[in-house]
Amino acid sequence: MASFPRLIRLFGDTRSISKGRALHAKIIISGMPRDIYTNSHLLAMYVRFDRILDARKVLEEMPERNVISWTALISGYSQVGMPERALDCFSLMINDGVEPNYYTFVSAVSACASLGDGRAGKEVHGKIYRSGVDFRTPVSNSLINMYGKCGLLKSAQLVFEAMLSPNSISWTSLLSCYSQQAENLKSLNIFLKSRRVGVKINEFACASVLSACAGLEDLKFGMQIHCLVVKCGLEFDKFVETGLISVYAKCGDLNLACQVVLEVNQSKLAAWNSLIGGYVQQGKRREAIDIFLKLHSSGIRPSERTFSSILGAIADAENIELGNQLHTLIIKMGYSSFLVVRNSVLDFYSKCGFLQESLRTFEDIDEHDTVSWNSLISGYVRSGQYEDAIKLLKNMLFQGYKPNLYTYSIILSISSDFPAIEWGKQTHCCIIKPAFDSNVIVGSALIDMYAKCGVLNAAREVFDSLTSKNLVSWNTMLTGYAQHGFAREALEIYSMMQRE
Repeated sequence: MASFPRLIRLFGDTRSISKGRALHAKIIISGMPRDIYTNSHLLAMYVRFDRILDARKVLEEMPERNVISWTALISGYSQVGMPERALDCFSLMINDGVEPNYYTFVSAVSACASLGDGRAGKEVHGKIYRSGVDFRTPVSNSLINMYGKCGLLKSAQLVFEAMLSPNSISWTSLLSCYSQQAENLKSLNIFLKSRRVGVKINEFACASVLSACAGLEDLKFGMQIHCLVVKCGLEFDKFVETGLISVYAKCGDLNLACQVVLEVNQSKLAAWNSLIGGYVQQGKRREAIDIFLKLHSSGIRPSERTFSSILGAIADAENIELGNQLHTLIIKMGYSSFLVVRNSVLDFYSKCGFLQESLRTFEDIDEHDTVSWNSLISGYVRSGQYEDAIKLLKNMLFQGYKPNLYTYSIILSISSDFPAIEWGKQTHCCIIKPAFDSNVIVGSALIDMYAKCGVLNAAREVFDSLTSKNLVSWNTMLTGYAQHGFAREALEIYSMMQRE
């Protein structure tokens, strides 16, 4: 019997599933009583095989369970992407009277992070505190990561500040927290502070700080990070490469973005996707198409994201032939089942004015989402077929789909073109409740609707309430005043725009 645990561990380490199961069968047939030590090894072996149901069965058959067996199962559920089951096991363990240890808590916190469940995470944090378990660095790091993924940045910061000696993982976790929540300035400050205290840079920290640079469109700082990346030999990491391309693309320097791809020489698909997306965002459609053709000829298989990006670059009637070819390639490569791709195909046909093709694509989608409906309806609005657009909109709402920012922009566009001020006002009320009116896209649509309906006071109130204004919102307000003969107010808006 003493040799069984050693063999179980060996088969688990070498991932010999058939030998491991055969040994389990031999142990059962032998009729020898299994001690907790042997059972725990069997359970751990099945976890290594990702056979989580078999591991659960072993646990349920154990006459006696200890912290090691429970922790192995909780960890297993977390590893195979079943965080709810991991937390269920954690609760059962507590109810079974078994005290969690350091490893158990790390697994439970990781499960909370996967779910984005801050409330459950705080409960586990409370249990850690009450248990008296030492807040070792990995426990604190897992708490920082969990709070960050739940958007609880203050809690993440408090855990970090309570650490006696945070390591590079601690700094990177905190940096990633702020970066993921688009707290870009804070991310840069954390990165700079980590450098001042001598924390060794790694690829994850670089990827996070590059994301912050892209969000801030800070080309100068991004170039400094690029120099640091090269100095540390991290430029070939796929996440760092994608981050560099994203920075240069967002800052409008697409030549440097291309240079990153050329320097790496064997760029991964994510880098190509980021480059194509950069050209599309900068309105350089022809270049985006050329990059896609280079990618395709290089032998790298495009992904659903690739097709989604490139279809956004050719959404006009001039490129209908290329769009049809891409649609054929999508079907051939088996991506037509991906909703994001189908929505992009639908949007392409819709923007090109091919309403029958867009409707056919819409009907071929098994499960629609709000994006599908928005793409279809906006095509009818652009073509001036408002009655059909309204019918589709009513159908969308009747089926229980919730409008988003773009849905409300479409409704306001219909209200503007009719014009239909009462419908526009009702839509405005619906927008206020989820605070969509502060968004510059919806705000510009509201200004346009009120201006076209001749209610310029309301248009100006919306304009003044926008915390950030873009060229569209300025031009819409300016045009509204000009079209209704308010020359002085139009000049005032123009002067304000010049000072911004």
